[in-house]
Amino acid sequence: MTTPFHYEPGAAQGPVPPPGCPAHGLGIGPGGLRRFYGPEAERDPHGLYDKLRAEHGTVAPVLLHGDVPAWLVLGHSENLHMTRTPSQFSRDSRRWRALQDGSVAPDHPLAPIFTWQPMCVFADGATHERLRGAVTDSMSRIDTRGVRRHVNRYSNRLVNEFCQQGRVDLVSQFAERLPMMVMCAIIGMPEEYNDRMVQAARDMTRGTATAVASNAYVLDALTRLVQRRRREPADDFATWLVEHPAGLNDQEVSEHLRLILIASYEATANLIANVLRMVLTDPRFRARLSGGHMTVPEAVEQTLWDEPPFTAVFGRWAVGDTELGGKQIKAGDALIVGIAPANTDPVVRPDLTADMAGNRAHLAFSGGPHECPGQDIGRAIADVGVDALLMRLPDLELAVEESELSWVGNIMGRHLVELPADFATRAPQDDKEPPSMGRPNPPREDWEVQSTVRHTAPTPGRAPATGATATAVEEPVDAAFAPAAVGRIPQQRGESAPTRLWRAVSRWWSGG
Repeated sequence: MTTPFHYEPGAAQGPVPPPGCPAHGLGIGPGGLRRFYGPEAERDPHGLYDKLRAEHGTVAPVLLHGDVPAWLVLGHSENLHMTRTPSQFSRDSRRWRALQDGSVAPDHPLAPIFTWQPMCVFADGATHERLRGAVTDSMSRIDTRGVRRHVNRYSNRLVNEFCQQGRVDLVSQFAERLPMMVMCAIIGMPEEYNDRMVQAARDMTRGTATAVASNAYVLDALTRLVQRRRREPADDFATWLVEHPAGLNDQEVSEHLRLILIASYEATANLIANVLRMVLTDPRFRARLSGGHMTVPEAVEQTLWDEPPFTAVFGRWAVGDTELGGKQIKAGDALIVGIAPANTDPVVRPDLTADMAGNRAHLAFSGGPHECPGQDIGRAIADVGVDALLMRLPDLELAVEESELSWVGNIMGRHLVELPADFATRAPQDDKEPPSMGRPNPPREDWEVQSTVRHTAPTPGRAPATGATATAVEEPVDAAFAPAAVGRIPQQRGESAPTRLWRAVSRWWSGG
């Protein structure tokens, strides 16, 4: 049984295809609605967005796992309205009519995403302000420069594990590991970092049969951490949440730690992989980076437009009957924030090849009162991690044809399965233990990690400047990452690229 789904008369795509009909393999479900899961949605999500936009406009009816109906919001302005109007579109999943009538069971594959928990992501109004305030206040105590030092050293440590092999899968050996190492350190449980934690973090958002068990594994580790921090406070994010004047109980602290850990990890792992793919395959990135006309943070921002780490966020629930994008939304209907389709909405972005430098109007981190509060953590990890990797291995080259790359997807996004790259072997470098993450209440503006300086290629033949000191925002590069080693950037970027890249990166790090 599924909840009756309401949409405009004439919007149905026809009757249910009979058994054995090829339409079943094309992601068509009951009522002729397209499935927002399964092979078609995972193989070509952008193609699915185009079909839905052509058929329904800016708001389209879709089917979730188990053919449960929902609305996918495709338009940029419609997504902004939905995320900025909690009085009409609530984050409280208990409003979902499919839950109320039993159409969605507690063991549904998406249960880790939509099951109500006592945390800010499922709250509105005063409750949301209290819980989110505890999160944002605690985040303001994290020293951004400490995070950058962590990322540098952990990146170095990861590169040391494969630098003598000459080949690396940049997804499994770097992009998926670095964010978890950093986030476990920020939260206060570096000892919990292991392959099982990485696997559980990825699995619990994919709608798999093991998602519920993976969720339990992560939550158990965080619950132990909260209990330990009640007894033994430390200089970490978990302690700051425990001690916050908002008075969060143990369950509230555990749930918010899970939210920060998983959201930051998943988003950043995908972001790093997407940036590295762009660097190795996209002529625009190659030319602008090698020419010193694009910094790594700018490359990250462009990627947030083109390949956002979360392609969609489920969900919002209609508080009452309303209208959105010309569709009649009924009270209790579920809606999906369409991040990727909003970023490619032809109304705001008619030319997808246009340079989006300096434009942060993308919805990669959603919007409104529930906009991701930890987005600058992800930016810092991606900015510094990608930069550190390229400085250690400037000759990285894609080891397969671009057409051989593949993705796996789910309702929230898609990520590269592998990104194999070749490079000249190198000896490991020393790394040091990272310093404390915490500083007492640094100014909030210190969270801004994107470089505001536009760089141009240095004059050929000129020696890099030495003895430069760091600015208040940018950290000096560690000795292990000094651009003294002779090397070259990916071959596709041009013969004279190494010198230009090294000098542009050196200037960026030194604040010159």
